[in-house]
Amino acid sequence: MERIDEIFGSLVFNDKVMKERLPKDVYLALQKTVHQNTELDAKTATVIADAMKDWAIENGATHFTHWFQPMTGITAEKHDSFVEPVSGGGCILRFSGKSLIRGEADASSFPSGGLRATFEARGYTAWDPTSYAFIKDGSLCIPTVFCSYDGSTLDKKTPLLRSNQAINREALRILKLFGSDAKKVDVSVGAEQEYFLLDRKTAEKRLDIMICGRTLFGARAPKGQELDDHYYGSIKHRVSEYMKDLDHELWIHGVPSKTKHNEVAPAQHELAPTYGEANLATDHNQLTMDFMKSVARRHDMICLLHEKPFNSVNGSGKHNNWSLTTDTGVNLLEPGKTPYENAQFLLFLTAVISAVDEYQDLLRACVASAGNDHRLGANEAPPAIVSIFLGDELTDILHAIEEDESYLGNKKQVLEIGVDYLPKFKKDTTDRNRTSPFAFTGNKFEFRMVGSSSSIAEPNIVLNTIVAEKLSQFSDILEKATDFKSSLNELIKTNIKKHKRILYSGNNYAEDWVKEATSRGLSNHKTAVDAIPSFITDKSVELFTKHGVFSKQELFSRCDIMLEAYYKTIAIEAYTMLDMASKNVIPACFKYEKTLAELISMKENSVSGISCKAEEKRLKVISMLTDKLYDATEKLSKDLTYQDKHYGVYETAKFFRDTILADMETVRSFADALEPIVAKEYWPFPTYSDLLYSVK
Repeated sequence: MERIDEIFGSLVFNDKVMKERLPKDVYLALQKTVHQNTELDAKTATVIADAMKDWAIENGATHFTHWFQPMTGITAEKHDSFVEPVSGGGCILRFSGKSLIRGEADASSFPSGGLRATFEARGYTAWDPTSYAFIKDGSLCIPTVFCSYDGSTLDKKTPLLRSNQAINREALRILKLFGSDAKKVDVSVGAEQEYFLLDRKTAEKRLDIMICGRTLFGARAPKGQELDDHYYGSIKHRVSEYMKDLDHELWIHGVPSKTKHNEVAPAQHELAPTYGEANLATDHNQLTMDFMKSVARRHDMICLLHEKPFNSVNGSGKHNNWSLTTDTGVNLLEPGKTPYENAQFLLFLTAVISAVDEYQDLLRACVASAGNDHRLGANEAPPAIVSIFLGDELTDILHAIEEDESYLGNKKQVLEIGVDYLPKFKKDTTDRNRTSPFAFTGNKFEFRMVGSSSSIAEPNIVLNTIVAEKLSQFSDILEKATDFKSSLNELIKTNIKKHKRILYSGNNYAEDWVKEATSRGLSNHKTAVDAIPSFITDKSVELFTKHGVFSKQELFSRCDIMLEAYYKTIAIEAYTMLDMASKNVIPACFKYEKTLAELISMKENSVSGISCKAEEKRLKVISMLTDKLYDATEKLSKDLTYQDKHYGVYETAKFFRDTILADMETVRSFADALEPIVAKEYWPFPTYSDLLYSVK
């Protein structure tokens, strides 16, 4: 049996492999590039490329690819073999330093949001040496950034790296004031990933699942998640085998998969890794989603990462756990034993609170998508209102600071379980709040609004940049202070008082909170269309350009790309719905109506005066609902012609939100009403019961 520690990272060209295979001077030069942002010369790159090639070939690779993350939200690859022909009909295997450092990809078909004309095809990929190369499916994958011919960023990795630099720079300014000898601050991230597993043969009978990744029709199953018996329940054998295979793939690719369990909804599960540096964690999460799908196919299953695959049961999110760590091993969000006296922690905590309050619109915007709109605020996930949960102790500490009161502290109490032979353990000084969109959980913040299918690059770009801005403002004040201690105390106190409206410890699902949040002046962007334009306000442009994360042009580009993705997603779903309703549901109803009519006729002709009440009533209801379904599909089809009129992206997105989604809901309501009263042998595709309980 393989040991985890022996196979972990075996397909990764990691630091251990580089130390073994690279000459010492080359290894040190690469480390200098990684940690000090120095340029790598061509000679050094060639040596690294040659060593990388030899290692990859020894591990079965035949090709190499620049692995990048365009604005599609998934990864992209173009594969080239190591083969170069030589005279005599033979070949040599070659991989140059130039091929390692830079590649060229046709960028014309990737989203650009108007950064360039569609005929301007040239795009460049450039090696990111801070993320390890790895082997996947016989190819050496080299993590890269992706930009256009004029240098504009076309990916999610580049702005993430820029935001990492911004928060590192500003955090070091603060730490210098406290006398720290830290030389680097890393953003640490851990992404908890929720997903659904369905039997492949069952799921493939539904066009909506195969094309849209979610169900567009479906009456609720007799049993959903009401008994909470699936949550943390015993894992089914078939799912367990899948999880073992998935863990193996992740471990050999260096992804530190840690936790696995059943989630709340039937057929729903979760995987969580240990924390890592933000850039690497983002790469790892992209790999995780990729392997979740490919490993599922090996086990004759389908993995759904959509935020809301099924109505009537919980959807899937991705909790983004975020903290700051120095190269000296200090977690800057660790309160310590006496957080009230830990001025450095309180300052960083205050910076986060202030940033989230001032830029709450951006945090909502960075998780905005058509899929996540179905999940947020559905009593299963945080609402669209951003707020922070700190817990009782920190809330009391901040109140004491604001009011200039002494804080006596909450000593940890022994938790009595009521069973004599069980060990007693210390009770935490605060509970957790699973309804909070942005919760402090001991030494990190958990951003719970992120959708399950989304890249975690976007939320971390925003978090890094807004906190960097507040740290920058704090540094500007404290660096000029004549009395550091009093200026620090006043700074913390002033910002707590100014931004305390964002703190909330209650039930975020409650309707009362929506009213209270409004009275506090908090934003409530209920849909992606409302939220996305927050990226292009004057305030946002000033923020991102100041810290070198986005140019103004890049921000407007991303806004257009997100709005376009929103309405195109809905358009695909709408056309799929029309296809299923017109070709499957309505014809199935006709067939069942014919059977009922023939049954009524047969009974009446066979026995005089016999009752046909049940058959006639059902026939009338089905006929009425089928007529309404037909009319609803006609309206949806007509309204979809709007997109042929070439309006702007924002106006089109609004139309799809206000009109097409309403049309789709009407179509669905009639189809879902028909499903329970049409005989099962006539219903054209698997029901929720068939899907949610398909994996035995």
